Amino acid sequence: MSAIYYNNSIALLHTVSTSKGFLASAENTSNYKRVWARDGVICGLAALASGDEKLISTFKNTLETLAKYQHEMGTIPSNVLVSEDQIEVSYGGLAGRVDAITWFIIGVCQYGFIKNDPEFVSKFSNQIEKCLFLLNAWEFNNKHLLYVPQSGNWADEYVTDGYVLYDQLLRIWALKSYNHFVKKVEIDEKINAIIEQISINFFPDSSKEKFHPKAYNSITFKNYAPCSFSPSGYKEQFDAFANALLLLLNIGSTEFHNKLINYSQIVADETKLGLLPAFWPPIFPEDEYWNLLKRNCKYEFRNYPYEFHNGGSWSMVNGFFCMAYREKNEDEKAHLLLENINKANAINNFSFYENFNTQTQEPNGVAFCAWSAAAGILAHQSVYNNFKFLF
Repeated sequence: MSAIYYNNSIALLHTVSTSKGFLASAENTSNYKRVWARDGVICGLAALASGDEKLISTFKNTLETLAKYQHEMGTIPSNVLVSEDQIEVSYGGLAGRVDAITWFIIGVCQYGFIKNDPEFVSKFSNQIEKCLFLLNAWEFNNKHLLYVPQSGNWADEYVTDGYVLYDQLLRIWALKSYNHFVKKVEIDEKINAIIEQISINFFPDSSKEKFHPKAYNSITFKNYAPCSFSPSGYKEQFDAFANALLLLLNIGSTEFHNKLINYSQIVADETKLGLLPAFWPPIFPEDEYWNLLKRNCKYEFRNYPYEFHNGGSWSMVNGFFCMAYREKNEDEKAHLLLENINKANAINNFSFYENFNTQTQEPNGVAFCAWSAAAGILAHQSVYNNFKFLF
C-alpha cells in the first residue's frame, strides 16, 4: 500500500521537473511556476533519497539556476522565473530571504555527498564562499547568531524575527555539509561557536552571559526550544521545523531530546490529521502578536488561527520531523507520522495540498505542491530504507 503513495509523490516531482529545475507546484499559479531555492532544494533532497536519476538531474539544474543568478553581494535568489521570453529574479518580497543562502549550500553539498562527487562542490566553491561571507555579515554584532528580518525565511508571513532558531540551525547544517569537503579548522570553530550560543540563549540552565538577559529571565522554558528572540523579547511558540533540525543535528542533551520527542507526539496526537502544526499554539485575535501577524501580508491575509503558518499543518515540515524520529530510533513514531503524511497528501485524489487547517482538516494553499510530495519521499526512504543525509 505504501508504494501507491510513494509512486504518486515521485510522479508529481516528475511533473514539476523542467530544464531549469523544480517548480514549486504543478498548479497553474504564477508565483509557483518558478524555481525556488528552498522548495527546489527540498525537492532535490527527495530526489537524492529516491535515487531517481531523472529527478537528480533536475536537482542539478535547480542548483545551476540558483548559482547563475546569485547577486553580486552573495545573495541566492529566493526564486527565478525563466521562460522563453523573460527572466525574473527575486531575492525576496517584503524582506530578503536568509534561508535561500543556507538551503543552496546544503543542496550543493548534499548532492556532492550522496553522489560521491566532490568536484561538484568545488565547482560552486566561489558561490559558497560568498554566501558564507554574507552570513557572517548578517550577524551584525559578530556574536555568531544570524539576525533575520521578519519575513526573512520560509515562514514569510509569520511573526518570527531577530535570532530565529530555524535559521541558526540551517546555517549549522550548511557549514557542516560544506566542511565535510573543505575541512577548514575555522569552519569547525564557527560551528562550535554557533552551537554554544544556541545552547546559551535557547536552552535553560546556562550560567553564561545571554544576548538578552532580561528577556531570557522572563520566559518559562518548555519541552522544546522557543522559535526566536529579538530586542523586544522571546517568541515562545513551538517551531516544528526548527525542533526537527535540533534532533537531526543532535544539538541539546539526550534528556531534552526525549522531552521534545514526547511533546511532539502529544501535539500530533491531539490533531485530527495526526500531523505536527508548523507553529504551535496558534496566535488568536486577543493575543499580543495578533496585529503584528495580521499586518504581515503583502496581498491577502492567510494566517487565521489553525491555518497556514499560524498553527496550520504542512506535510513538508512533518517530513523532516519523520526523519528526525527515525534518526533517534523512534521507529513507531516515524511509521505513524509517515502514514499521516501520506493520508494528507492523498486527500482529493492525491492533490498534495500545501497545508491544512489543523482544526477542520480543510486544505489551504496551492494543490500539487512539490515539497508536499518531497515530504512523502523523504519520510518513506528514511523509514523503509534508513536513508540518511550528511548532518
